[in-house]
Amino acid sequence: MHNQTKMKIEKPAYEVFEAIVDPDKIGNFWFSSSSARWETGKTITLKYDLFNAEGEIEVIEIEENQKIQFNWGPAEEIHTVTLTFDEIDHSTTVVEVREEGFRDNDEKLINKMLDNKEGWVFMLTCLKGYLEFGVNTLREGLVK
Repeated sequence: MHNQTKMKIEKPAYEVFEAIVDPDKIGNFWFSSSSARWETGKTITLKYDLFNAEGEIEVIEIEENQKIQFNWGPAEEIHTVTLTFDEIDHSTTVVEVREEGFRDNDEKLINKMLDNKEGWVFMLTCLKGYLEFGVNTLREGLVK
């Protein structure tokens, strides 16, 4: 079972891709910090200061400006996330996020999938605000 979210961002694919993999940029819209540049085979520590949270991802595959795939989540429920970057023209990119690993028999499946979808929509909205308008304070607006 998977969730899928898409958003159009008025920037070329390399700028959208770099905003995620570059530890100096990711803090402007998503996690507060990233321990290193995202590369295939690396384990990256991500911090989210707003929620006093920290976690690791295992980067499975990177195709520059085209695809990022990683695993994350607790050992009993690892999810695979695939981000793809479809450049429509030289100034517009459709970012697609597909998260897999939800268990069909989970009694909390609907709530988990809704929470997951909300999270990706919020992340992509913050990414769009950052890249298109230079806004880097949207992340602090999330209330749980």
